[in-house]
Amino acid sequence: MKKNIVSITVATVVAATLIGCATKTPKPDKILQFGCKQEGVVAPKWTCVPMVEGAYAGVGIAKKSAAGMSFMRKVAQMNGRSDLAQQIRVQVKSRMKGFTQTTGSQNSETVDQMTQAVDDQIANVDLSRSKTADYWQAPSGNIYILMTVPEDYINKKVKDIAKTSFKNDNALWQQFQASQAFEAMDKAIDK
Repeated sequence: MKKNIVSITVATVVAATLIGCATKTPKPDKILQFGCKQEGVVAPKWTCVPMVEGAYAGVGIAKKSAAGMSFMRKVAQMNGRSDLAQQIRVQVKSRMKGFTQTTGSQNSETVDQMTQAVDDQIANVDLSRSKTADYWQAPSGNIYILMTVPEDYINKKVKDIAKTSFKNDNALWQQFQASQAFEAMDKAIDK
């Protein structure tokens, strides 16, 4: 009798466990929800869409190398910084274009000259505050590195470049000051 009660109890516990496990829906992994794939395998979302709150972000990739992991990391970081520089350039150009549209067309030549001067120098923005934010190694051995640099740091650099560029051409600076408020540019860059 005691043996039957133990058997029934064990069978009930096992059945309840199996039923409980079968009805639970596994939580989908964040990686799988987005569907990011690199080299034919599921990869972290940032390898497809590099985004970090409050920072510019870029991805650097390095192929597997006999030179070792240290070399591969340096190559991936260099490629990531190059991606960062390109993204910063595109975003700043877009903001400067927005600024030119908000300031009107009466002195568009002046604003266009300033935009060009800033654009020429933005490629040289110092990325010394860039850092590795994440790392992933694909099954192939290739590595992916997420590089970031704080937005506020870059925005300050861009403002400084814009002010310096414009002040270097005294006639443009006076013409701009007479017709437009410099704060409008600051607001456009900070967006």
